[in-house]
Parts: sequence; structure tokens; C-alpha cells
Amino acid sequence: QVQLVESGGGLVQAGGSLRLSCAASGRTSTNYPMGWLRQAPGKERESVAAITWSGGTTYYADSVKGRFTISRDNAKNTVYLQMNSLKPEDTAVYYCAAVPVTGLSGSIWRNWGQGTQVTVSS
Repeated sequence: QVQLVESGGGLVQAGGSLRLSCAASGRTSTNYPMGWLRQAPGKERESVAAITWSGGTTYYADSVKGRFTISRDNAKNTVYLQMNSLKPEDTAVYYCAAVPVTGLSGSIWRNWGQGTQVTVSS
């Protein structure tokens, strides 16, 4: 089992930036993909970005390509999501996740963090 703790959410104006962090613990091996998903009120949870253990493969939702960057530091067991040029439609609860069940772009993962709120004002 993997425990995930997110940080870095908050309120930002449109066009601004935020950096989310997710620290993983509990499993001796960190050799698994990690990702960020989000859920806005009244909408289904969607995969935003994901990254393999080596960092060699990444996935981005079309809606965030060119604006968001996922990265990881395996020495710190931490994954990051740099979010630039934020838009009001990016407002959601962002969840860190580990070990995808249906692939990097899927919304089913074995381990989840508690979520962090990101609010983008217009």
C-alpha cells in the first residue's frame, strides 16, 4: 500500500501558476507510475497528467498540454505538477495517485491522496 500526501493547492488568478507536490510513502519500492487527476463539481474525475517511474513516458490531457508539466524525484519519492497559465476551468480538487489500473490516461488507480483544492478566479 502506498500513502500519498498532496500539498500546494490554493487560490490563484487566471494566468497565474501553482505547483502541486505529492509525497509517497509506505512501499519500499517506488517503481510505479504516478499521476494527477482532478474532479470539478458535477463532473467526472479525469486524468490530468501521469509519469512512469523512469520519467521516460508522460501523459497529458489535451486540456492541459503546453501549460502543465509533471515531474518526479524518485530520491524524494515525490511527484510534482507545475501548472502555468491557469484558467478558471482548471478549478477542481486535484488528487495524486499511484499505480494505474487502466493505463496512464485512465481514471482508475490503486492508491489515492486526500486531494487538494485548486481555485482559479477570473
